[in-house]
Amino acid sequence: MIFPMNAPMFDLVVLSITEKMDAYGYQLSQIIKKVSNTKDSTLYPVLKRLQEQGLLTVYDRAYQGRNRRYYRITEEGRRQYLLLREEWDAYKGAVDQIVREGGVDE
Repeated sequence: MIFPMNAPMFDLVVLSITEKMDAYGYQLSQIIKKVSNTKDSTLYPVLKRLQEQGLLTVYDRAYQGRNRRYYRITEEGRRQYLLLREEWDAYKGAVDQIVREGGVDE
């Protein structure tokens, strides 16, 4: 995709994924790569920030002799997710109107 991801978009995408399931870092990065050519190293500061803000918690689980760090959304994270999703829907609708109709209200 040619459209870049900014901080609010990263937050929305990460919270959207973790709202549906707990996920580990590499798993998150592979899902995000479906809509962005972002490097894996860009994701980890976002995860750390969301954790520091109390929107995600983390836990480790053993997998094939190694630990995987899983991210789980918190209740505060769910509230933020819903707020960001509302903002996204409004933004998406406004952009879609401009793209389809040139932004002209009739």
